[in-house]
This record gives sequence, C-alpha cells and structure tokens, in this order.
Amino acid sequence: MEKTLDVIVDSGQDEARLDVFLSRGLGVTRTLAARAVEEGRVLVDGRPRKPSFRLKAGMRIEAEITGEKEAHARPDAVGIPLNILYEDRDIVVLDKPAGLVVHPGAGVHRATLVHALLYRYPEIAGVGSPERPGIVHRLDRLTSGVMVAARSAGAYDALVMAFKEHRHTRVYQAICYGRMDEQSGRIETFMDRHPKDRKKMSSRVAQGRQAVTDWRVIRQWEQFSFLELTLQTGRTHQIRVHLADMGHPVAGDPEYGGRKRANTITDPVVRSRVRKLGRQMLHAWKLGITHPETGQSMEFTSEMPEDMKALAALLDERQAH
Repeated sequence: MEKTLDVIVDSGQDEARLDVFLSRGLGVTRTLAARAVEEGRVLVDGRPRKPSFRLKAGMRIEAEITGEKEAHARPDAVGIPLNILYEDRDIVVLDKPAGLVVHPGAGVHRATLVHALLYRYPEIAGVGSPERPGIVHRLDRLTSGVMVAARSAGAYDALVMAFKEHRHTRVYQAICYGRMDEQSGRIETFMDRHPKDRKKMSSRVAQGRQAVTDWRVIRQWEQFSFLELTLQTGRTHQIRVHLADMGHPVAGDPEYGGRKRANTITDPVVRSRVRKLGRQMLHAWKLGITHPETGQSMEFTSEMPEDMKALAALLDERQAH
C-alpha cells in the first residue's frame, strides 16, 4: 500500500529530523522513512534532502512511501521478451522499448523491466533494492534505448557510484520542434521541481541541482530538428525539460509541451502524423561504461526505433516537395 503526504511543517515540529517527521506523520518505521528519503521519494520545498535534515516551520513536505508489506515484497518473475545486447555474470545490457516501465511504482505493479529481469536472471533478486533489484539507472516509460542492469552485488555498487559521479557516457537522439540557431551548444542550468506542477521538473528555477546537456544538430527541417544530446548530469527528465524550456520541446512529449506544439505545424500531413505519436521522440542511442569488474571500456548502441525513423522519413519527403 502506498502512502502519500503533502503538508506544511508547523511551529511545533521545528527542528525535527526529516525521517522522524515522516515516521510519525505516516505511521511507518523510521527505517522505511529514511529509505524513501534516500531514494528521492521525499521532497522538502521541492528538493531532496538527507534523512537527518532538520526541518523549519513553514517548509513543505511531499512524500510518496510504499507501505511495509509492499516494501519487503519482491516483484514476481514474469516472462517478458527482452532484447539483450550483452550479458555476463555481472551485468546485462539491453535495448528497452518505449512503453516498458523500468520498475514497479505508483499505479504499475506488473509487467515491468524488473519483472522481466527476474524471470531471465533469478539471481538479480538479491542485488540492490528489493523493490528495484539490479536497477542502477532508469529511462522514462516512453523513452526507448540502451540500459545496463547489475547481476551481482559488486557490479551494482560500482555502477551506482559511476552513475552518481557521471562517469558513464550517455548519448540520446531526439526530434524536437524548431530550428536551432547554432549547430551545437551546451545547456547548463539548475533543475528542480516545477513551482506550479510538482509532478514535473523545471530548469527555470533559481536553485536546485546542476543539470548539463550538450547537443549538436544532425539534421534540420522547416519546423523540426534532429539532435544528438550528451548528458553530463542525469537529472529526472533532463533532456525533455532542457529542450522544452529552450522553446524546442521533444515532438510527441505528453508532459512538456510536445503535443500542444503540434497545432503550430503548417504542413497538414506532418501535423496529422505528429498528433498521432504515442510518445516523445527521444531515444537513448549510446551508452559507454567501464565494466564494474574487469575495468574494460565498453560501448553499446541501439538502432533508432521505427516510429522515429518514420517521422524523419516523412519530414524528408515533405521538405523535398
């Protein structure tokens, strides 16, 4: 059972530890509260904090905590086909299709990537978090592309640290609205929860966590650009937010303006196609890692999915007319 909290700290709770406040407010153990804080499922004034953080009166606390029974229940193994790019005893690299959720969460409890990994690699059940075994990074449900998961405890710890320190190479492909003024550039901002919609992120904030995205133009059409984007940091929805806040939302993006922008497309054929897109045109094309056990440099790529290929081909065709 999932418990949520959205409250303002009153004067009687001034200087309380965050984990203690959550434990009392939600009726869960302090250990469970601390775990939720460390996993980033608790925000204080829109920012993640440590379990020991001391609260001040007037602060807003937003939390999403899985209940005791569910937290300790491991997901079941489910036989979902996976496109495996590489596997050994420590890691598995796969090509995630758009639409596949990475791990169980709010409203999604079956048929995730975690369920599929447990079916193919039962040993992953004891690697990392019980609710998210083997998972060291994520892709949004509607984003496709290369992912790596850990099959051993040692690989898990090493990969988590490498992602935290941004030592891996992550390169994406995107079809976005508009033509870029330059052929390449860097977007460097703070990133935090959107001030008006707490389920979304924003780079139009005065403070938060640093977010850096490098981009370069691969192709351009009259009203669209095809970009290659390299993450220097890995914030939630980073590329989608950065492009949207620049005025170039990803085509088809249901949360960051990519659907509403379809109304501005002048070509009726392209407009009709874009309105029917079932997801954002964003693909995790390349992943470069250092193998957590051997130290070998490894690089994996995923071919652009058919829906993105089809849109690019249509844009080529219509521009040639």
